[in-house]
Amino acid sequence: MGFFSEIGKYLLMIKGMFSKPENWKMYWKEFMHQCSEVGMGSLWIVVIISVFMGAVSTVQTAYQLTNPLIPKFTIAQVVRDTVILEFAPTLVSIVLAGVVGSKIAGELGNMRVSEQIDALEIMGINTKAYLVLPKILAALVVIPMLIVIAAMLGIWGGKLAGTMSGIISSDEFNKGLFAGFIPYNVFFAMAKAYTFAFLISSIPAYYGYNVKGGALEIGRASTKAVVVTCVAVLFADYFLAAILLKND
Repeated sequence: MGFFSEIGKYLLMIKGMFSKPENWKMYWKEFMHQCSEVGMGSLWIVVIISVFMGAVSTVQTAYQLTNPLIPKFTIAQVVRDTVILEFAPTLVSIVLAGVVGSKIAGELGNMRVSEQIDALEIMGINTKAYLVLPKILAALVVIPMLIVIAAMLGIWGGKLAGTMSGIISSDEFNKGLFAGFIPYNVFFAMAKAYTFAFLISSIPAYYGYNVKGGALEIGRASTKAVVVTCVAVLFADYFLAAILLKND
């Protein structure tokens, strides 16, 4: 029953964000602030992870493709599809769940414990809309952008590792990069990106918004938020793959 109770409270929080429209100029300022926080605060970790993710994919793919009958440009195809379909959206989202999710949960939890949220509610402000909605909207805008950057840097990192180590030439990699490309894979990756962005922002916001206790509970709520978000991302990853990648 506790599981369903948590889901019910989560859905009520989402509903509460849209129940009382207020001053949208105030929301816009907070939205831009959150875009900066989520985007610039996570950019460098996404860049580092993406480049090495692509590089490792190239090296490991080359290690496994030992058959001389398989052309070398197949390495680029495998790296491209692996990065676009799985590594860029899912791995980056798992990392962002820790970076962004813990920050959101900690920020809202601190406001709840210090009674700032209670003070805003006494003033008649819809705190769900003012504090939670801009974070979710900012994540829906910025996180898909970060995932697109991650995909491009992952492929570039794979090419860089392949050419520098002599595994594959630049021309062969470029040939494999465009050979057999399926545009639907990009749509699938973006569907995952927006779904994960919503989970990464809304689940930690729920745990942070509903913190009860003192400073110790903020840490527990942040940890629980990250764990639950990672599990939700992995579950959504399988669910979307099962639905959108069906072979008719």
